[in-house]
Amino acid sequence: MMGEMTLMAVAMGAWAMFLQLFPGQLRRDARRYVNKLVSYLYPYVEITFHEFQADTWFERSEAFEAIERYLSANSSKMAKRLKANVVKDCKSVVLSMDENEEVTDEFNGIQIWWTSNKDTPEQRALFSYRGDEENRFYRLTCRREHRDIITNDYVKHVLDEGKAIAVRTRQRKLYTNNKTEKWSRFKRTMWSHIIFEHPSTFDTLAMDPKKKKEILNDLITFSKSKDYYKKVGKSWKRGYLLYGPPGTGKSSMIAAMANLLDYDIYDLELASVKDNTDLRKLLIDTSTKSIIVIEDIDCSLNLTGQRKEKKEEGKENKDPVEKKVEEELEDKKKKGSEVTLSGLLNFIDGLWSACGSERLIIFTTNYVEKLDPALIRRGRMDKHIEMSYCCYETFKVLAKNYLDLDSHDLFETIRRMLGETQMTPADVAENLMPKSEEETPEICLNNLIKSLEDAKEAARLKALEDARIKDEEEASKKKEENGEKEQEIDAKLADEEGKKASQGAAVDAKENGVMNP
Repeated sequence: MMGEMTLMAVAMGAWAMFLQLFPGQLRRDARRYVNKLVSYLYPYVEITFHEFQADTWFERSEAFEAIERYLSANSSKMAKRLKANVVKDCKSVVLSMDENEEVTDEFNGIQIWWTSNKDTPEQRALFSYRGDEENRFYRLTCRREHRDIITNDYVKHVLDEGKAIAVRTRQRKLYTNNKTEKWSRFKRTMWSHIIFEHPSTFDTLAMDPKKKKEILNDLITFSKSKDYYKKVGKSWKRGYLLYGPPGTGKSSMIAAMANLLDYDIYDLELASVKDNTDLRKLLIDTSTKSIIVIEDIDCSLNLTGQRKEKKEEGKENKDPVEKKVEEELEDKKKKGSEVTLSGLLNFIDGLWSACGSERLIIFTTNYVEKLDPALIRRGRMDKHIEMSYCCYETFKVLAKNYLDLDSHDLFETIRRMLGETQMTPADVAENLMPKSEEETPEICLNNLIKSLEDAKEAARLKALEDARIKDEEEASKKKEENGEKEQEIDAKLADEEGKKASQGAAVDAKENGVMNP
């Protein structure tokens, strides 16, 4: 190969002398024929993979990234000059080829040369939308007779292997959306992220084992159902509604789902989204293998009751012009997001929801009765999961997690009290967690029993107070009703007396008329 490259260098030198001796038009004609001759004699084929492509100018090419990972894993040992990158929160150093470095690879007995290069313009632009103007690229070189094998088989092998390496080594991320005003026209700034390292798993999740197994099976089935969803003509996505009192483990459930399926999480804050158009842009910018979460959906926006009929007295008879003015005034008072229920429904299962695949959409709420039925119907929120108060089976999971206990003499007492008192798993866990080195598992269990007793007494007092308030309200209502009845009776008596007086006056007038014709 070195001899052939020397021959090419001599040819290029001769070409340079030719350019000095002949005029422009003759040079252009000669160049065309020389290029044809060189391409005919040159025994190699070159394929270039640029870091940025024209149609994705602000986003790195997936092919370039796959090749970079492949060469780092398979050919970086042969390179003499390497670049070292340390990923945040990653203990290992990632090595890749430095610029103008060459390595060789072999595929089915065929030798392939890879070079890493970059083009730097002589004059840098005043404004650079990507932050730099250097055009990095990888160049593949192979012999001409192997062209079909390289283009049909080898390149596909490299890209598939690079994607597989990305799946094995990727760090899962937790994303949150930025405010619309902070989006940049030339950068991917819709989402900010951190490395996701939540330790929650289905083994440590505190909930009823039967319900846990049901959810686990549902998730595993979904992750393996790509062909099935395609067969039935549905987007490969699934909606989950997690509802229940605060502290029942809704956020831990989401983290456990992400850890089970190895998905990224997109925590969508609807109040930061300007309108439905920006909501669709955020959806497009999410990746596959992800969970889109909207926590406390009942508090995120005024989405509860947008489709309910208003029954305010006199509203229906109001003048249309006056009604329109009042509605415009109400709209002016509203600040922040203009996302509507219709836009959110289209986000969940409309045409735009099909722009990605293998995706979970999860809503959480403390008050499921406040949500519009259209928002949580089957097909949008396919599975409704109630996160309830702590039961005995849930307590045993927490006791194993926090105290490493499978059984204890106090367990039976706790079983009885959990059946009589409502306490969230978060409160139970707080009582089981040792606060000092002196606190033994038995002390923690006694702390829980004491808290359950206090909660039971508080619930009893609250029930008495509620009953007292209810009795007072009923008594007041009854008194008002009795007062109204007495007023009605008095009014009737007054009417009867008035009628009698009128009749008596008429009789007297008639008699007076007879006596005095």
